Amino acid sequence: MVRALLLGLVLAVEAVSAQAPAVTPLPAGAVASAPQFGFSVLAGRWVRPDGGYVISIRAADPGGKLDASYANPSPLPFYTAEATREGGVIKLFFELRAGGYNGSTYTLSYDAATDQLKGVYYQAVARQKFDVVFARAK
Repeated sequence: MVRALLLGLVLAVEAVSAQAPAVTPLPAGAVASAPQFGFSVLAGRWVRPDGGYVISIRAADPGGKLDASYANPSPLPFYTAEATREGGVIKLFFELRAGGYNGSTYTLSYDAATDQLKGVYYQAVARQKFDVVFARAK
């Protein structure tokens, strides 16, 4: 009776294993890419080294809505703060309307390899675009 039960258990495990998708381990030294993470990987304090501007992301919901704020150096709320996924890349969009920013935006991408936010800052008042990088504050 016990032998039959053990045989049944072994056969059941083999059947489940045969149906499970194969998992391929990453090669040694490989870095996991952004698609393997949810938007929560964005949580943290991000600093723009060229001026001390700060984006603080406190949380990200599964739909991409970000609980985030901006500081230059005084804190300002974002009018819009959201993340989307395009293929394997996490994209972020922030819009400022407070404090004289009048619709200035950050359009950024999360670079998992360098743990940076990279993209373009559009300064709406001057109608100028600037390439920018934010590094995660440690």
